[in-house]
Amino acid sequence: IPCLCGSAPCLLCRCCPSGNNSTITRLIYAFFLLLGVSVACVMLIPGMEEQLKKIPGFCDGGIGTTIPGVHGRVNCDVLVGYKAVYRVCFGMAMFFLLFSLLMIKVKSSNDPRAAVHNGFWFFKFATALAISVGAFFIPEGPFTTVWFYVGMAGAFCFILIQLVLLIDFAHSWNESWVEKMEEGNSRCWYAALLSATAVNYLLSLVAIVLFYVYYTHPEGCSENKTFISVNMLLCIGASIMSILPRIQESQPRSGLLQSSVITVYTMYLTWSAMTNEPDRRCNPSLLSIIGYNSTTIPTQGQVVQWWDAQGIVGLVLFLLCVLYSSIRTSNNSQVNKLMLTSDESTLIEDGMPRSDGSLDDGDDVHRAIDNERDGVTYSYSFFHFMLFLASLYIMMTLTNWYSPDTSYETMTSKWPSVWVKISSSWIGIVLYVWTLVAPLVLTNRDFD
Repeated sequence: IPCLCGSAPCLLCRCCPSGNNSTITRLIYAFFLLLGVSVACVMLIPGMEEQLKKIPGFCDGGIGTTIPGVHGRVNCDVLVGYKAVYRVCFGMAMFFLLFSLLMIKVKSSNDPRAAVHNGFWFFKFATALAISVGAFFIPEGPFTTVWFYVGMAGAFCFILIQLVLLIDFAHSWNESWVEKMEEGNSRCWYAALLSATAVNYLLSLVAIVLFYVYYTHPEGCSENKTFISVNMLLCIGASIMSILPRIQESQPRSGLLQSSVITVYTMYLTWSAMTNEPDRRCNPSLLSIIGYNSTTIPTQGQVVQWWDAQGIVGLVLFLLCVLYSSIRTSNNSQVNKLMLTSDESTLIEDGMPRSDGSLDDGDDVHRAIDNERDGVTYSYSFFHFMLFLASLYIMMTLTNWYSPDTSYETMTSKWPSVWVKISSSWIGIVLYVWTLVAPLVLTNRDFD
């Protein structure tokens, strides 16, 4: 109980390795978010709609009932899971947005607000729980429609953050393996580098072929044909650009491994966009593709299937992104500036005692070390804002970016969802290309 009201170092028990206070705090907030995601997933479990209908005013029956604030008859079996996910994620989003505003311009752990950020976990958990429970009693009215567009905008911003982290990961991966190749056993690491690159490009090629086979038709589906062709050409152009002599002179470690990672992710975003196309003839379900389900259009009264391959992949990427951002401080100073983190690892080294004797020689107690007395290693406000966007992204992912139709009887996909995803894929390629050409354009800046 004292630990729940104390700071992050108190939560680190003897069985855990020593670590920095900043890392432990971020991991705990990530756990908060993952706990909320688990609750949201529970809301979509088949049979859960019967329990959700018991909430007063939430939905009082099946097909043909009414919801306060909504005109006409609705299908509660379809709508309640969707509404529940929106309310749970609304609670998480408001919790993180509140802390984002509260932590603006915190410069060190000596700031009184830093104590709130790094401690009082029981009260913060109770606050997040209270906001989420209270969200279930928000009158319907325009809430769901407005929050859908807020969620779409927030999810788009989080996809951009994913792209920045992915580009940083690709460059760091390449640098690490090239350094090991130069240090020794060059053939082994060169083979590993070549194999990883080849696998990524092979997966991308297979994806393109499958896209043309299943998501296009000789007559129609012109949007999908355009998306696939344009993204394929952009990825080819970015890959060629990464090995041009001028690029190699300014960035010797730029190569095809980074391009292959960006290409795979671009193909995922292309697929994700096409799975939201309203025209079901150009958007077959995965079960129908593999032959287990011949019905592609849900009949009226049929409960929508939330769990699909695109949603599962999106959930996995979300988990990796949140964990990566919680433990990672980039070696790239430009990425650190963009993500508002610090590369000043000299504030205090991992596991090293402070000069004030806070860790005595021979003391094997595992604890978190306050490495932010001289300055924070990441922006508290931006970190919470990123989790705010992550809450909106997971809300859209779990509901497949669907929204109710005008009759509130079925859940449908809309074109704005498609354009949000496809435009994010183009922005990702532009960001990657900029990392290649920036040293040539801005010659007076240091990009080491």
